[in-house]
Amino acid sequence: MKENIVEEFNAYREKMNEKMLADNNKIIKRIFNLDTNAYMEGVLPKKTKELLGLGNSLVLRCDDCVRYHLEECHKLGLTKEEVVEGMSISLLIGGTIVIPHLRRAFEYWEALEAQEV
Repeated sequence: MKENIVEEFNAYREKMNEKMLADNNKIIKRIFNLDTNAYMEGVLPKKTKELLGLGNSLVLRCDDCVRYHLEECHKLGLTKEEVVEGMSISLLIGGTIVIPHLRRAFEYWEALEAQEV
């Protein structure tokens, strides 16, 4: 059942991204492009950038962003220990208000791991 949250999130995200981009709004398209380019391999490795994105998303309390960056971290082969250590820094910086988002992050990571089986 938990792996459905991954499929549901990705299906909704893809559907809505397509709708937004279909409007052909120059600003939206440029932001999407900037986001794509920012996370490419560079001076900082992509793994580091994804952990930074994950950490900032937790502090900003954006569950969609947390899920996206968790999935990217998982695809890049980061271990649960690496991800949890990164998220623990976000908890320290963001305070206890981050805890509900951390709970959902743990649930989503478990769903990602369940897909491997």
